[in-house]
Amino acid sequence: MAGDNTNREELGRFLRSRRERITPAEVGLPTGPRRRTRGLRREEVAVLAGLSPTWYTYLEQGRDIRPSPEVLDSLARVLGLSEDERRYVHLLAHGQVVNPRPLRLDLPVQDLVDQLVGVTAQSSYPVYATNQYCDLIAWNKASAEWYDDWSRYPKAERNLLRWMLTTEVAKKRLPDWENDTRDVIARWRAEAGKWPEDERLRSLVAELDGLSPDFTRWWNDHHVQEHRSRIRRFQLPGRADRTLRIVPMHTPEIAPCGIVFHIPVESVGHSRGC
Repeated sequence: MAGDNTNREELGRFLRSRRERITPAEVGLPTGPRRRTRGLRREEVAVLAGLSPTWYTYLEQGRDIRPSPEVLDSLARVLGLSEDERRYVHLLAHGQVVNPRPLRLDLPVQDLVDQLVGVTAQSSYPVYATNQYCDLIAWNKASAEWYDDWSRYPKAERNLLRWMLTTEVAKKRLPDWENDTRDVIARWRAEAGKWPEDERLRSLVAELDGLSPDFTRWWNDHHVQEHRSRIRRFQLPGRADRTLRIVPMHTPEIAPCGIVFHIPVESVGHSRGC
């Protein structure tokens, strides 16, 4: 396909540009007086990355070969790629980032998430943040009113999916509990696909499997769902049902965390999209 060819060619050009900016001295290689190649030679990159020189040459030439995520990470190490650049080569080669790592920030990710959620402290509507494990890492005061006071749970149990699967409060607050829970499981399965070697993810799946027959059944359905906005109904004590739209927001700066906003359905207009 034309798009595949374009991406392979761009990957080759990008690798060459990064190779040419690395000096031999930076990777511990001698610099001879007759050296004319700018940066590293292809053969040198291949050897340092544990690859065949011919295979690496084909990769730079944009030929139809499929580098594994591990090979891309090895090249990223040799070429001194930043996390932005490492993600870029994964995107070109596979269409998605495998095992995304935190970007460099001038403050810790948790602090940034806390600040973002903190500015909604006076909001009447829930805002909470989760990581790739579905752990609840920040939430505003309204979340306790609409969902639950998650601060009363042990830290190890502050997990949105665990809360939905194992508490009676979740079933009372969410009239569409089954559909909502299955939706979260499907989203989590799609997210977990980005972390194939994560042992904690595997352990958490096993833990939830032992805690909830519903999780076992729905996880084994293999449904996947990308993060997107969705209607969610709530039943608050002493009040009529309320309907909100959940809107997940993600940015590379806080990845793999995400922040979920809630807005009244009646406030959603029909203006032009971005």
